[in-house]
Amino acid sequence: MTATILVVEDDAQLAASLRDLLEREGYDVRVARSISEAKAAIAVGVDGVLLDWRLPDGEGIDLLKEVRKTSDLPVLLVTARVDVIDRVLGLEIGADDYITKPVEPRELLARLRARLRRRAPIEPASRLEQCGVRIDLKTREVTFEERAIDLTRMEFGLLAQLVEHPGRVFSREELLNRVWGYDRAPTTRTVDTHVQQLRAKLRGDLIESVRGIGYRLNRG
Repeated sequence: MTATILVVEDDAQLAASLRDLLEREGYDVRVARSISEAKAAIAVGVDGVLLDWRLPDGEGIDLLKEVRKTSDLPVLLVTARVDVIDRVLGLEIGADDYITKPVEPRELLARLRARLRRRAPIEPASRLEQCGVRIDLKTREVTFEERAIDLTRMEFGLLAQLVEHPGRVFSREELLNRVWGYDRAPTTRTVDTHVQQLRAKLRGDLIESVRGIGYRLNRG
């Protein structure tokens, strides 16, 4: 089945260039030049989004926040913003990748294909359970000691990774790659921040720090 990609870009020339590039690769392409147009297209259904940061009726980052409340739709930020703080913010909020302009066509296509591949279907009955934590990978519901826990998208991904491999030590860099989906990050502090958030919502000693390495689920 042909994947449908939404290009959210108000620069008509760049939008046309991206459309041509993607269509040559066999994608079905839709173009939106504002947040309102993008919302309408997403509501109809798309398989991935290339999202500009600054748009005529607002900021793409706000659209990303809204999408992440209900969906794991692959969203790649394509922006002229090159500062590390912007990159970190975009990835923290939930962007699957961050690509700076001017766009290198082969790199963009490779990154897009990678994100689409990672969006594999989840079996309806797929669940994880360890140390009082129960995770339903289909409904994304989490309970701890029979108590429902509300997690963000990244908290959910991090906890699921640790629960799936109880006792295994993960480095921060490995967790960034497996959960956030990128190999070279501006900082690994984001992992520490999310671990602290999980400890506050679950139990302080459930995720154990392994000095000089990273973290693991404490089975003891």
